[in-house]
Parts: sequence; structure tokens; C-alpha cells
Amino acid sequence: MKITGIELRRIAMPLVAPFRTSFGTETERDVLLLRVVTPDAEGWAECVAMTDPLYSPEYVDGAADVLRRFLIPALPTHPDAHTVGRALHPFKGHRMAKAALETAVLDAQLRTTGQSLAAFLGAAKDRVPSGVSVGIMDSIPHLLDTVEDYLHQGYLRIKLKIEPGWDLAPVRAVRERFGDDLLLQVDANAAYTLTDAPHLTKLDAFDLLLIEQPLANDDLVQHAQLAKLLKTPICLDESIESAEHAAAAITLGSCSIINVKPGRIGGYLEARRIHDLARAHGVALWCGGMLETGIGRAANLALAALPGFTLPGDTSASRRYYATDITTPFELRQGHLDVPTGPGIGIDPIPDILEEVTTSTEWITL
Repeated sequence: MKITGIELRRIAMPLVAPFRTSFGTETERDVLLLRVVTPDAEGWAECVAMTDPLYSPEYVDGAADVLRRFLIPALPTHPDAHTVGRALHPFKGHRMAKAALETAVLDAQLRTTGQSLAAFLGAAKDRVPSGVSVGIMDSIPHLLDTVEDYLHQGYLRIKLKIEPGWDLAPVRAVRERFGDDLLLQVDANAAYTLTDAPHLTKLDAFDLLLIEQPLANDDLVQHAQLAKLLKTPICLDESIESAEHAAAAITLGSCSIINVKPGRIGGYLEARRIHDLARAHGVALWCGGMLETGIGRAANLALAALPGFTLPGDTSASRRYYATDITTPFELRQGHLDVPTGPGIGIDPIPDILEEVTTSTEWITL
């Protein structure tokens, strides 16, 4: 497959409401989209890097820079998704940028052959259960109203963002208000240390599905120590940047569940490797989210349809984050989202909407 050029497109996507986590608050996403053009097809992908290096060392300006200066020039003459990965391997880090480039090439490749991303990855389902991530609120009543609204919309699982000072009280309030049958989990985004273990054990009383990334990203050993102290299963997110990281975490006993975010680990091929590894070791998986537009959401749904993804993920409906998505919106149906079946990621941006939210474009000829 010959690539004639690649477009880097920046778009500004205001969120329907501020989204606060332990590391910051987002009100708008500065999104980097990639469009790979070949004589036979166009492939799309979304880079999930945030505006600032708060969730990870990557950020949007840095991703665009490394793509134009290093990653795109390193592409082979006739790339496919597998040769892209090998060509980009010598460059350290920048997994979100690598994931976007690999995915755009893969999308173009699959559109040429007429195969869906879901079929290529080995999907076993045509729809996936949908959960929703609830940010840190200004009050318990506001939180309860928000959770109630999401449950009325049909979401099957609630995830609460937590941090020191906003953990036991909100979890207790949600559990008491909505009962023991609610699938409930929490996400700390590395906000605690091992010295907080006595406090974190108090979460065991609320029968949570899991506690996600309680400790530092780079500390698998202390997560393993914490896992011995908690009854609540530990799920790792930011700590897992590759299949090698996943293997180390499983060997150490650092987690029993993994949140797979394709952008964080370098792409969907690496995500499939983690899937196969975790499934072989009896480790549960779910697909996380990074406030993606419909472009990134479509690809995530294809991944979440693999058989090892047994827990509801953060693949929420489009309107969870955006009043108007850049694609046909994904709608919740009986607590599930349909997996796209068209070639590649199975969805395209709507030209008029895309143009309206575009802040800049850059064309790179190969």
C-alpha cells in the first residue's frame, strides 16, 4: 500500500461539562487527527494526547512535532500496520503518537481490503456493555444527581474519580443511594501512596468492582504490596504501557484487572497482545477511554468486542462528552454500544462539522 500523504488536523472540541480528575480539569479537548491518504482509500485515527503532560508525559504539541519530524519520515515505502510498528520501534516513548499513526495506516489498509477493524482484531461481539466515568464533583448532592442521570440513560457501570479528601464519602453516598446491585468502581489516577493503605482498605466495605491505579504509575512493586492488603481488586491503567509491562504486573501480582487504552500502549496491535496475555493468565480486561471523538470511539469499540474484555468499559455514548460529535453519534441502546461493521474503523467524520471545529491543518507529502 503506497501512502501519498498524511494530514495532521487539529480540532477544538468543547466538553458538555467540565471533567475533573485528581490531576486536573478539562473543559475542552485539543484533538489531533491523522488522515492517511493512499490511491485507494483514506485512513483516520485520533491521537489521545492531552493538551498538557498531566496524565502522561505526552501532550498534543509534542505528538504533532514527533510525528512530523521523526515518525512519519520513518515510514517504509509501502507500509502496513505491522511494518509501521517495526519502523517506529527505534524511537523511544511517544506511544500515543505512534498509536495514531499505526491506526491511521491500519484503517486505510482495512478499507482497501473491505475488512472491519473488529474482524481484523478478532471481535466476538457485535455490541459492548457501556460504563461511564464520573469526574470529581463540587458536592455529594451534585454527584448523586449526575449518577442518577447516567443510570436513567442506561449505563451499566459507574466509575467514580477519587482523590484524597474525595473518596469514602462519595462512594458511601452512591452505594447507599443506588444499592448493592450497582456495578461501581473507583479511579484514583495515581493520587495515593502506600502509606494510604489503611485508608484505602476502608473502600473494601463498599463491594467495588475494582480500584483503578491507586499508586504511582511506575511502581508495580508497591501495587503488589497493596494488593495483599485490599479485598478490592486492583486494576492498573497508567502503569501498563506495553505487553511487557502487563506481563511484569501479572507476575508480581500487582493487579488482577487491566484497563487497556490503545493510545497509551502504542496501538491496537499491542492492545491485542495484552488481551491475549491477560486472557491466558485469567486477568480481566476492560477498554478505557480518553474522551475520544467518534473516530477514536469507533476503534475502541472494535477492541472492546474481543472475548477477553469481560467488564464494561468507558466506551460511553458520544453525548457523554460532546453536544455534537464529528461523526455520526454513538447512541446507547439498552446499556450497550454497537460495534461498527464497515471497513476499517467503520465511520468517517462529517465534513461540515469537521471543518467547523478545525483549528489548523498540515499536509505532509511522502
